[in-house]
Amino acid sequence: MTLTFAAINAAHPRGKPYKLTDRQGLYLFVAASGTKSWRYKYDFGGKERLLTIGRFPDIGLADARALHDEARTLIRAGKDPVVEAKRQKQTQITATEATFKKIAEIWLEEQRPLWSPANAKRVRHRLENDIYPCFGVTPIASIDGAMVLHALRKIEQRGSIETAKRVRGYIRAIVNRAKGERLVGREALHEIDDIRDALKPSPRGRRMPALTSLTALLDLQLTVDRSTGGLLVKLASRLLALTQVRVGVLRAATWDEFDGIDWSRPDSPCSRPVWRISSERMKLEVEDKGNIAFGHDVPLSTQAIETLRAVRILTASSRYLFPHAKSWREPMTDAALSSLYKRMRGGGFKGRMVPHGWRTSFSTLMNERAAELERDGDRLIIDMILAHVPQGMSASEWAYNRARYYKPRAALLQIWADMISGGLPSPLDLVIKDADS
Repeated sequence: MTLTFAAINAAHPRGKPYKLTDRQGLYLFVAASGTKSWRYKYDFGGKERLLTIGRFPDIGLADARALHDEARTLIRAGKDPVVEAKRQKQTQITATEATFKKIAEIWLEEQRPLWSPANAKRVRHRLENDIYPCFGVTPIASIDGAMVLHALRKIEQRGSIETAKRVRGYIRAIVNRAKGERLVGREALHEIDDIRDALKPSPRGRRMPALTSLTALLDLQLTVDRSTGGLLVKLASRLLALTQVRVGVLRAATWDEFDGIDWSRPDSPCSRPVWRISSERMKLEVEDKGNIAFGHDVPLSTQAIETLRAVRILTASSRYLFPHAKSWREPMTDAALSSLYKRMRGGGFKGRMVPHGWRTSFSTLMNERAAELERDGDRLIIDMILAHVPQGMSASEWAYNRARYYKPRAALLQIWADMISGGLPSPLDLVIKDADS
């Protein structure tokens, strides 16, 4: 039986990947996270081959079948669809047509599956508004450091110092993409690297408002739980406090980033539960700070797992843990948590605590604890939990130590969770209360 639109929409995550067959090798692959993609399995030259056609709903049922038919036509003509797809992408790039914009658009399309829709839109906006007008139609082989610096200076002149640094990173990635096609040489990258120090330094930021007493933090969390904010925003605040990730990482978290948790059995013990945040996602958060881009594994405390199970009751069918209120295809907005903190209790926490302040609260209280207990070694563990790379430590050293100190990080995060969770209702109680109201 062939697929129907209703059957596709009704396909929800089952804890592990599965597929729904359509016809003649075409099927819909449903990942454990709920992401759906069209795939075509076929034989060519005596070997089994797999063509990934694209994601649903970006490609609908009718379009997937049309593309499947095109692939079958290629096979009948003695051509491998996978090879032809790669060849078609390569022919998009020629020396005469290789303008900066041409390569940038290819790069954007390749990066899009790795980014949230909101971030993809933001990167495109910056290129279209700040870079394409300057040298979008210029052959990428003709672009030099002076041209790039001139474009970035315009961004700096409007006061967007951090944006200029981010855009330089985008330009470098695009030129590196061109280098892979042998359209530019290594010296092109060197020129873009050389202008890094010519950009204006980042202004010293104001210290984030943060509560630094356990009593105040408990009061904050109880106020969040009792507020009129949405249930998902409340649970996001709870998970933020327990994991110490940056707000941008939290709001775009996806279900496939979590390992070691059996979602089908709420009472089952977890084996080394961890939240694995990719280097690509971490890079988006730290690129403007000059930090090393690295993957970050967050050991999960008992309370964090309880919070995740509660969230899963609500959003298991979404790619994101905390989807946008109006579109589950996008993550929660930047302002969701900060708006809640500002308005609850009549603005009583405004100027005293912001969502990012949880990291300051954690660092202050746990370093004080380390000093009182004369546990100097905890300071390195605290930095690792916050994904701070100690000065002078290389990326390889950081990766080694991150793996080596998993257990101490897990132990310290559990201590922290116990410190800040006493007297709070369970996440499941919040879900039940919300359902009854």
